[in-house]
Amino acid sequence: MNETPHLLVVDDNREIRDLLARFMAKHEFRVSTAEDGKAMWRVLETSRIDLVILDLMLPGEDGLVLCRELRARSNIPIVMLTAMGEETDRIVGLEMGADDYVPKPFNPRELLARVKAVLRRAQSLPEQGKAPEQTAVRFAGWTFDLARREIVSADGVAVPLSTGEFDLLATFVAHPRHVLSRDQLLDLTRGREAAAFDRSIDTQVSRLRRKIEKDAKDPQIIKTVWGGGYVFTPEVSGE
Repeated sequence: MNETPHLLVVDDNREIRDLLARFMAKHEFRVSTAEDGKAMWRVLETSRIDLVILDLMLPGEDGLVLCRELRARSNIPIVMLTAMGEETDRIVGLEMGADDYVPKPFNPRELLARVKAVLRRAQSLPEQGKAPEQTAVRFAGWTFDLARREIVSADGVAVPLSTGEFDLLATFVAHPRHVLSRDQLLDLTRGREAAAFDRSIDTQVSRLRRKIEKDAKDPQIIKTVWGGGYVFTPEVSGE
């Protein structure tokens, strides 16, 4: 089995596609490219992709639409490329399920560092969230399936989680009823790669609340501690 990570670069700019393909190949990645959403789906149907680098501005279905559709179908990590200064688009991208973003114009080395960080999180955090022998835990009527990286409601409906949501929930269930500051959550979910990404914690919490809370506007599972951070309130039990 070839364990070299396989990246898919989706960008309508041929120069950027070629640049990233060459640069990532030099750093021991396999790289496929696609110029739009249709090409992206064709590659995903025929190849095992470990991470998608997805441009926000694409012809036809844009990156936000593709990000949402991809996240609904799978948990493949997504790093989004966004225009410099488009803060709203970056936040929406995270809301749609992107795991990280890099603004254009970008330094390829920064993108490389973020790709490596996202892949490390995706590969390592199941064990960090819970002991390896535990494949699922229960809380507040939900079953958190660590192997499938999803949560299952009391009536059996499975809800997929993005890498960021999975990382955050794994951290919460490993530290129930403990107030965790944003810095602590960053360190536990993203390690030293977090650098200036702290605003994503609030975004990830918001997304997770919409999936697990009865009323996301009045959260009872993940409560905000003003001036402190967040606390995961329910009792957590093993499967």
